[in-house]
Amino acid sequence: MSMAYEEYMKQLVKPMRQELTQAGFKELTNEEEVQSFMQDVSGTSLVVINSVCGCAAGLARPAVTQALITHEKEPDHLVTVFAGQDKEATQKMRSYMTDFEASSPSIALLKDQKVVHFIPREEIEDHAVEDIVANLKGAMDLHC
Repeated sequence: MSMAYEEYMKQLVKPMRQELTQAGFKELTNEEEVQSFMQDVSGTSLVVINSVCGCAAGLARPAVTQALITHEKEPDHLVTVFAGQDKEATQKMRSYMTDFEASSPSIALLKDQKVVHFIPREEIEDHAVEDIVANLKGAMDLHC
């Protein structure tokens, strides 16, 4: 890939990254950061596998931020990896979700290192933001 393309993509996704980091998510950008987080994590973690697609922009990210703002129960940790951009980080995070097909965007709720709730792209794309929020709040009610 050319340096111009890589720089273009880096600038293009910057606001897509910020949408989650401004909501309190820690961005994990490489394999080592994911591994360090996962080996030491305890409690509940909300993991968003971010993406440049329209369903991430119009549905997944708004649903996640709205669920966190409007719900009294919140996970202990908020982390995100960016599919297609931080490939090694995304692959490493997905290695902890082996019971689920790779999907971007997707949202996972973990208890320690175990996925207890997973929302794949199929439950994001063509669904209303309110439905995704309700899905996520229901999981947080059970596990947070």
